[in-house]
Amino acid sequence: MRFVWQLLAVAAIAFIGGQGVAAMDDKPWLRLVVGLLTAALSVLVYRWVVGRTERRQVTELAWEGSRPAFGRGTLIGIALFTAVMINLFSSGYYDIDGLGSVTGAIGFIGFMAAAAVTEEVMYRGVLFRIIEERTGSWIALVLTSVLFGASHLLNPDASLLGATAIAVEAGGMLTGAYIATRSLWLPIGLHFGWNFAAAGIFSTEVSGNGASQGLLESSTSGPELLTGGEFGPEASVYSVLFGVLVTLAFLWLARRRGHLVPRRRADRTTAAPTLSR
Repeated sequence: MRFVWQLLAVAAIAFIGGQGVAAMDDKPWLRLVVGLLTAALSVLVYRWVVGRTERRQVTELAWEGSRPAFGRGTLIGIALFTAVMINLFSSGYYDIDGLGSVTGAIGFIGFMAAAAVTEEVMYRGVLFRIIEERTGSWIALVLTSVLFGASHLLNPDASLLGATAIAVEAGGMLTGAYIATRSLWLPIGLHFGWNFAAAGIFSTEVSGNGASQGLLESSTSGPELLTGGEFGPEASVYSVLFGVLVTLAFLWLARRRGHLVPRRRADRTTAAPTLSR
């Protein structure tokens, strides 16, 4: 029942917070506030429900070391998406027409903070962590990555190509970040940095949710395989390539730290290993 209670608790916050953020679409300052409140509430609810149902310290969302871990993740996410856009720009598929909207970018801070936290506590904190206890790290990584990618098929301009790309690049990369550190703060920061760069800085489509108006006035055109088409650059081969490379780096680090759970030991794993920095 712990799985049910944990999933229901974090899903409820994600749904209510998502509705609130969506309602503030044309009010960037209120969007910022509602988004940050949703993110904070998600963390508090996760810590409470996991602590109550598993009767342990919630080390994967420990306050100690949270700020530097989140900061590192954010920088990695922004750098990765910037690398994707540099490739598109140098190929002539991404054009910058001038400055966009500063207030629009501010609103995206709240929007993407809410999305990053709610999705990470749900997919990595609840789903992956509990499935890993039964199947081991590798099977849990594949299953939750596929589920994470499939969930993006619900977006307005979703495509099978985009969902597959999300499963491979984001599902693998974010789960790898969690396994390597056994902390949710790094994948939360990585998720936030990637999404904020996409919408808040480069003003591109994000996971099939339509074009965004961030800091840059821009346009993207070209082959769908390279640009991602209406789904956005997350479906680009550049994103998949960079995502796979970073995933491999995280999994290498996880193996070196002894954080990978083999299947034969999975049933005896009942709590998150100690946080490594």
